[in-house]
Amino acid sequence: MTDDTSAVTFHRSTEIEAEAPTLIEGLPGHGLVASIAVDQITDQLGLEQYGSLRSERFPPVTSFADGLVQDTVRVYGGTEPDVLTLQSDVPIPEDAFTELGQCVLAELVADFGRAIFLAGAPAQSEEQQGEVVGVATTEDLKTQLEDAGIELAEGTGAVGGVTGALVTACYQADVPVALLLVRANPRLPDPAAARSVIENALEPLVEFEIDTEELREQAAEIQTQKQQVAQQLQQAQDQDQQEEPMQARNMFR
Repeated sequence: MTDDTSAVTFHRSTEIEAEAPTLIEGLPGHGLVASIAVDQITDQLGLEQYGSLRSERFPPVTSFADGLVQDTVRVYGGTEPDVLTLQSDVPIPEDAFTELGQCVLAELVADFGRAIFLAGAPAQSEEQQGEVVGVATTEDLKTQLEDAGIELAEGTGAVGGVTGALVTACYQADVPVALLLVRANPRLPDPAAARSVIENALEPLVEFEIDTEELREQAAEIQTQKQQVAQQLQQAQDQDQQEEPMQARNMFR
């Protein structure tokens, strides 16, 4: 670790017992798909905190759980199956992207065999929400994506944000990475898209089973709320249209 206060440093809280685990990234991004999915995985698998990442560049936010303060950026691990998860309670600021990538490569890369990164992309329609395509940094991982039934991304594209920065850092360091692109709601947290990426990509790729019923319920609740808001907006619009002719008549009396 470095003494530079602007750097991201890793603080190990326990030794990992997993052998060449898969690292699954769940940092906040578009639709919070990665965060929602990886939170569910961490809870379902009962993963234990392996360590935390700290930096003065991270937002000055206090995070707590079960009555105890915790670091906002944490790494969890377990052996059934062998996985690590990277999670954050706050968005990672752009000026910390480089240092975060350096920390992952310096402190964590020796602990995992491959990494899976999740990136939300704006869905153009409700039908498109939850669609998943994959990109790999190696031919072997590309084959793993295909064997898992994950469609490969066609054509060209680019991914920005913290996920894009981490994928680039790993790629340039020859670390095997699979990037899963998930179409998500462009304006709201999208548990339905998170459920889709778990069931249709992560489960076959990592070979575990996650109960996603909670995400289904959350998605249904959000859909109900959206419908209620749409109805309220429509009612307000109808009322405005009814009042306009009355106001016009009053003006010409």
